[in-house]
Amino acid sequence: DEISSLRLDLQAKLLRVLQDMEITRIGSLKPIKVDVRLITATNTDLNGLVKKHLFRDDLYYRLNVVPIKLPPLRERQEDIPLLAAHFLDKYTKRFNKKIMGFSPKVMTALCKYRWRGNIRELENLIERMVVLSGDKDELSISDLPIEIMVEMQDVTIPVDEIAGLFEAREAFERTYLLATLEKTGWDYQKAARLLKIHRNTLIHKMRQLNIKEKMD
Repeated sequence: DEISSLRLDLQAKLLRVLQDMEITRIGSLKPIKVDVRLITATNTDLNGLVKKHLFRDDLYYRLNVVPIKLPPLRERQEDIPLLAAHFLDKYTKRFNKKIMGFSPKVMTALCKYRWRGNIRELENLIERMVVLSGDKDELSISDLPIEIMVEMQDVTIPVDEIAGLFEAREAFERTYLLATLEKTGWDYQKAARLLKIHRNTLIHKMRQLNIKEKMD
C-alpha cells in the first residue's frame, strides 16, 4: 500500500526481486526462488514522481503492467450504502452494539458528502458514530458530526448577491451555528462545548447573526 512512499534504496531492492524472482534472507548468502504476483496501490501520480526523480522509472514500468484507476468515493455514490453497511456491521460487532441500520436522512447525508478522505474517512466516521451513539437501534441525523450536517444544508450564496468575503463568512457562520444548535436540541451548553467556545460567546454570536431561540 502507498508504494509511492517507498524509499529509493528499497525500490531498488524490490525491483531486483521482480526482475530475478528471488530473494536472499538477512544473514544468508543463498538466494531463494520465489513466485509472486505484486499488487500495489497509491493515491499519488507515480508518473509525476518519476519525472521529479522521486520514484524509479524502471520500477514504475515494471509495476505499471495492468493499471486500475479507481474513482474517488464521491464519484461512486452507489457504493456508499454497501460500504456503510459493511462498516456498521464490523463496528457493531466490535463494540457489542445492536444498531441495525441508518435512518434515511443519514444515508442521504452520507451519499451527498464529498468524502475527501475516501473510504478511510467513511470507515472512521462509521466507527465514531457507533462508539458515540449510545444504546439505539438506528443511527439518526443527530449522530452525524457537524461538518457533514453543515454540508447537508446545501446553502449556496450567489456571488452577485453578497458584498464580499465578510458577508460570505457571516452566512457560513450562521449556517454552522444553526446546524450545531439543531444537533444538540438547542442546548446552549452542549452546543458551546461542540463549538469549543463559552456559552456566553455563543449567545453573543447568535444575537450578532440574528438567530432567535427556537420555541417549542
